[in-house]
Amino acid sequence: MGEVGRARRRKEDARLVTGRTQWTDNIQLPGMLHVAFLRSPLAHARITRVDVSAARGRPGVVAVFSGRDFAAEQGSLPCAWPVTEDIVIPDHPPMAVDEVRYVGEAVACVIATDRYRAADALDAIEIDYEPLDPVLDMTEALTEGSATVHEAGNRAFTWKFAQGDVEGAFRDAPVVIDRTFVQQRLIPSAMEPRAVVAQTDGDGFTLHSATQIPHILRVMLALTTGIPEHKLRVIAPDVGGGFGSKLQVTAEEVLCLLITRRLGRPVKWTESRSEGNLTVHHGRDQLQRISVAAESDGRIRGVKVDLLADMGAYLMLVTPGVPLLGAFMYGGIYKMDAYDFTCTGVFTTKMPTDAYRGAGRPEATFAIERAMDELAAELGLDPMEVRRRNWIRHAEFPYTTICGLTYDSGNYEAATDRALALFGYDELRAEQADRRNRRDPVQLGIGISTYTEMCGLAPSRVLGSLSYGAGGWEHAEVRMLPTGKVEVVTGSSPHGQGHVTAWSQIVADALGVPFEDVSVLHGDTASSHKGMDTYGSRSLSVGGIALVQACEKVREKARQVAAHMMEASPDDVEFTDGRFRVRGTTTERTIQEIALATFAAHDLPEGFEPRLDAQATFDPDNFSFPHGTHLCAVEVDTETGATTIRSYVAVDDVGKVVNPLIVEGQVHGGIAQGIAQALFEEAVYDADGNLLTTTMADYLLPSATDLPVFVTDRTETPATSNPLGVKGVGEAGTIASTPAVVNAIVDALRPYGVRDVRMPCTPERVWRALHDRAPSAEEGASV
Repeated sequence: MGEVGRARRRKEDARLVTGRTQWTDNIQLPGMLHVAFLRSPLAHARITRVDVSAARGRPGVVAVFSGRDFAAEQGSLPCAWPVTEDIVIPDHPPMAVDEVRYVGEAVACVIATDRYRAADALDAIEIDYEPLDPVLDMTEALTEGSATVHEAGNRAFTWKFAQGDVEGAFRDAPVVIDRTFVQQRLIPSAMEPRAVVAQTDGDGFTLHSATQIPHILRVMLALTTGIPEHKLRVIAPDVGGGFGSKLQVTAEEVLCLLITRRLGRPVKWTESRSEGNLTVHHGRDQLQRISVAAESDGRIRGVKVDLLADMGAYLMLVTPGVPLLGAFMYGGIYKMDAYDFTCTGVFTTKMPTDAYRGAGRPEATFAIERAMDELAAELGLDPMEVRRRNWIRHAEFPYTTICGLTYDSGNYEAATDRALALFGYDELRAEQADRRNRRDPVQLGIGISTYTEMCGLAPSRVLGSLSYGAGGWEHAEVRMLPTGKVEVVTGSSPHGQGHVTAWSQIVADALGVPFEDVSVLHGDTASSHKGMDTYGSRSLSVGGIALVQACEKVREKARQVAAHMMEASPDDVEFTDGRFRVRGTTTERTIQEIALATFAAHDLPEGFEPRLDAQATFDPDNFSFPHGTHLCAVEVDTETGATTIRSYVAVDDVGKVVNPLIVEGQVHGGIAQGIAQALFEEAVYDADGNLLTTTMADYLLPSATDLPVFVTDRTETPATSNPLGVKGVGEAGTIASTPAVVNAIVDALRPYGVRDVRMPCTPERVWRALHDRAPSAEEGASV
């Protein structure tokens, strides 16, 4: 059996789970100082006075700075995705100088000999503020006369996309449903808080950061600070989770570099969890209005989407582009003749939003999957039947959707049939009918999510057409060492995905070397000089293919040497399981023998460079499109509003699987995050713009005891867009699970007149939905 497809335990886990590793906060450098930031207590205010003199005299304090001290050199944090020509991109100083625009914005900092003295000295800084009106509601922010976040107003951009005759699709349509859904604001909660260590080395600088994007960060820091790129080294050591929250150029990274440049000493900053909740960019926060026009048999004619997206106070690295990633997915897996999408980005005095696991696609999937259930209810049809009547059939692939995406492969029928069998769909529907007839106070609800997503963020030309500031390619290098061992250098920087293991499996098969003989280097721009990093489920389907191509080049070089050693034509030399053999003979050489012979270079083909190493950069022709069917059964206590997930089945199709254990882990983690949005998580601001959910006591994250046992399975339709046939998996569970859970809750409550429950569907919200829509005696009799 080859390595690809084998359920290998992860190489990296032994040291990660035992703590024998290097997190950024573990780093200790001689003479290192510690940074603490004073943060604005107001959502919107002018800074009228800053006095740091008293803080400078506190024990252990080396320096204290305000925003004005860095005003001339701190630049503006970058936004790399100007989605329209007239987009408003306000200056975003890493440390506020004249005005603060969200609670938690940095206004001053203390540098001291340890983190506790630095934090204590913050109390001695005196800052006077002139309060300004906060801007918190997106709809109100767009009304004339509303308070403004920036002088240019609260509208950041309006982006439109339309295909087909939308007006015709809705004109005289037998059925039109119009629903509004709220995507609540979420706080990414990676296991490892953000941390930064900056140091100077002669005329150069090294930055360690708990980041997903060391290569992009290096470029952006050079542009922001003026430090020449070749004088700046960025290292992402082992990173404990990201989920998009570390896909960012942060104020703290810029400021730590400026501080170490100013003081000439290494400095460290590590956030507290409360500080992180305030200042890690947030996710989601959208108001979705979706309209569906359909025939009387449920076949969709057209879809319209009007989206308000909360940008927060500033546009960070990819903030405006996140909702547009979903623009192409509101059609889901369904066929239709017309589509219209409008997104308006709105400034508010909150922490900026940006990419969070799924980045726009979970929001889109939620809207269309909720709408499909609403359409089924309107027509009195089973929600699965409505989906079957509309989805793209297996025989129709490749299929170009109304949004212009070409889905290269898929089989929605197979995934759904498998999920229904595992779930016991018909039996659960029968039980549901019985409970309704008996007017059981605990009602059963069944939720469906038949989803697809676009991932493997690429190709570069498409990203360019959307005004994205970078490409979608990825880079890899394969080095054959003299003893036949292999070093892989990847531009894809992991933060928990298992790259070291998966990459070792791919190389082991491609070069015929043992799995144990492959090591993987990543996350350091000094050793991995080129890459586009990790996000958007792109690592395997883009970075992994670059690796495959580099291995192909290594094999071809080795073939030349093998042919020379065996006195044969390269055309007559075959390669199988790490051995080069002259066709029709028993004469052979192992790839390890060839590596050593190439190192010695005593007898190589004329003009052959004595190295087998090779590099490759892969820019895909298309996105990849994993898909699947998730089914959820919930029990809802109509007397208390309590919801219990009784069973959950997920059948996903992620193309060819390299390591089933890694895929299983990604699916489980993704489902957990999607369920968390449906039932638990919400960032809450008060009327003054204060974040009320700054601690784990206030922001509810589920534990293992809050989640059901997941039943998972896979179907496999290989991608045609890459030689491995792989598709992304890192975000699939999150994209699929949220609508499955909410559809189940609404399904349980629909006989009571409930059409929606706003997320998170807490017991109180469920109870209030029931109370506000309490049925009459006649309605109750039919429950």
